[in-house]
Amino acid sequence: MADPCSFCSFTGCVTKHLNLLLRVDFDRHVISGRVALTVEALEDRFSALTLDTKDLKIVSVSANGQPARFSLGQKHSFKGTPLDITLPFDLSRGQHVIVEVNYETSPSASALQWLKPEQTAGKKQPYLFSQCQAHHCRSMVPCQDSPSIKHSYYAQVSVPKDLVVVMSAVRDGHEVDPQDSSRLIYRFRQPVPMPSYLIAIVVGALESREIGPRSRVWSEKEFVDKAAFEFSETETMLKTAEDLAGPYVWGQYDILVLPPSFPYGGMENPCLTFATPTLLAGDKSLSNVIAHEISHSWTGNLVTNKTWEHFWLNEGHTVYLERMIGRCMESEQFRQFKAMGGWKDLQDSVNTFGANNPLTNLVPSLQDVNPDDAFSSVPYEKGFALLYHLEELMGGPEVFMGFVKSYIQLFAYSSVTTEEWKNYLFTFFKDKVDVLNKVDWNAWMFTPGMPPVKPQYDTTLADACIALSQKWIKAKDQDLNGFKESDVKTLSSHQLIEFLSLLLHEDALPLTRVKKMQEVYDLNACMNAEIRFRWLRLCVRSKWEEAVPMALKMATEQGRMKFTRPLFKEVFNFDKFRNEAVKVFLEHRAAMHPVTSGLVGKDLKVDGSNTASQ
Repeated sequence: MADPCSFCSFTGCVTKHLNLLLRVDFDRHVISGRVALTVEALEDRFSALTLDTKDLKIVSVSANGQPARFSLGQKHSFKGTPLDITLPFDLSRGQHVIVEVNYETSPSASALQWLKPEQTAGKKQPYLFSQCQAHHCRSMVPCQDSPSIKHSYYAQVSVPKDLVVVMSAVRDGHEVDPQDSSRLIYRFRQPVPMPSYLIAIVVGALESREIGPRSRVWSEKEFVDKAAFEFSETETMLKTAEDLAGPYVWGQYDILVLPPSFPYGGMENPCLTFATPTLLAGDKSLSNVIAHEISHSWTGNLVTNKTWEHFWLNEGHTVYLERMIGRCMESEQFRQFKAMGGWKDLQDSVNTFGANNPLTNLVPSLQDVNPDDAFSSVPYEKGFALLYHLEELMGGPEVFMGFVKSYIQLFAYSSVTTEEWKNYLFTFFKDKVDVLNKVDWNAWMFTPGMPPVKPQYDTTLADACIALSQKWIKAKDQDLNGFKESDVKTLSSHQLIEFLSLLLHEDALPLTRVKKMQEVYDLNACMNAEIRFRWLRLCVRSKWEEAVPMALKMATEQGRMKFTRPLFKEVFNFDKFRNEAVKVFLEHRAAMHPVTSGLVGKDLKVDGSNTASQ
C-alpha cells in the first residue's frame, strides 16, 4: 500500500520521533534549524530513505553523526520535492538511526502564514501560524509526511523575547536563548505518537486564561477575556466526550483563537485546538466547532486515516461523536436537527462538484489529486450518514456508540483504512452479519453523488424553520404585511441558520421579499457569522446591490473558507459586480492565507498573473 500524496515509502522505514530545533525569523519570513528524525528500519540491509519536502533549502544531512549523501528529486506541482538520503551504513530490520537535516523554509511555505503587525488585533507585533493538514508539513519540516506514520516530538523554538510560542504539544518551559539574549527559547514535548499534519506552531503577542482544570484559552490580549467567557463549557464537553469515547490521553486541552485570516473553523491540533475568531459572536454555533475539535482527540488524532483517501474515517466519526455530545448536552431532537442540516450541506457539495464527480465518493482515489482540491463536506456528512444508517440497522445510538468506542480502543495510536474499519464492524456485530451484508457497500463507498439511503430524521426542531421559509417563498405582495418580528424571536440561532439555508436551496427570492425581511427582522444587524454569511448570500442572490459591499467586507475581514469562498462566488455570479469581486480579491489576495487565495482565485477564474481570464 502507498500514499498517493507522499513521496515517502512507509514499507522500508518508519519515523518514531522528531526532535526540532527551530529559529523563527520575522524579517526574512523563514524558519531555520534542524530536525533529528529517529527512524526505524522495517527491512534488512536498509540504507536509503526518502523524505517529503516542499520549497525547503537543505543545508546538510547526517546519520548518527556521520555525513550522509542526499539529493533533491524532481519538483511536483503539489507534492513538493522528494529528498533522497543514502545512509553511510546498512541497518538491519528493527534497528534505529538518527537522521539529522539542517534546513530553512521558504518565505512562501504553504504551511506558514506570516502576518504583519497591522494584520493582527494588537497592531504592534508580527504573528506566525501554521496549518499543516493535509500535506503541508513538508514545507515546514522535512519528514515522512503521511498520516500512516505516527511519531512523538520534542521542540525548542527561538523567537524575539516580546513574543510567545505555543505548539500542538505540552509546554515544557522557556529560557533566554544562549546564542542571543534578545530572544527566548520555548520548549515543548508531545509524548503521544501523532501524524505529521498535526505538528503546529504559533508565534505572536499571546496571552492565556485558565478555563478549566486542564484547559487554557490563548489569543492576543484584545480577544482573550471574551474567548475565556465563550469557551467556558470546554471541561463539560471534554467530560461528556470521555464518557462516550474513553479517557482523554493528550493531557492538556487548550484553545487558541487565531487572527481572522485563519482559513478553517477549527483545527484539531493536539493539546491546542485552533479556532477562528468568527466564533466569538456570542452564539451557540461555537459549541459545534469546539465539540467537533474535541471529538478529533479520539477520531483523527488517536485513530487516524492511513491516507487522505480514507479521510471520512477521521471526519465522519468525528461528526458522529460531535453530534452525540450535542445529544448528551442538549437532546436527541437537537442531534436529529443537526443531522438534517448536515444532509443539506452534503447536497450542496455534491451539487458543486457534480453528481458524477469521483471526488464525491466516500472513498475517492487521490492519484494525482491535490488533497486541498478534494476538501468538502462529503467525508464529513456522507460519512456521518453512513454511520447513522448503520446505527439504525444495528439497534440505536447506545448500541452503535458501543462499536465506535471499541473501534477507538482497538485502533488507538495507529492509522487505519476503510477495509480495516469495515472488517472490525463485521467482527463486532458478528450476530448481525446478515443485516450488514444487505448494505450496498459499493454504493456508499465507491459511487459518486448522494448516498443510496436517505435517513428519516426527526423534524421536530426543523418544522418551524420549514414553515417560515415556505411562508416567504409562497408569499404574494399582499401577504407581506403578515410577517412580524416575532416570527424569528422564538427560533434559536441554530433554527435561524436553518431557515436561511432552506431559502438558499430555492430559487432566488424577489428583491421586494428580501427587503421586507430586512425591514421586519433586521438581519443586517446580526453579528453571528453563520447567520450573517447566509443572509448576505441571500441578499446578493436576489440582486440587492446594497448588500454587495457588506458581502465583500465579510469575505475579506475574515478568511474562513467556508464563508469567504461562497461570498466571493455569489458576488462574482451577480453580473453587474463580477469585476468588482475580482478587483476586491486582487486587492486583498496578499493578506489572505495561501490555501484560501489559491482556491478563491480558482473560483473567480483569476490566474496567477493578476488578470481575470475568461
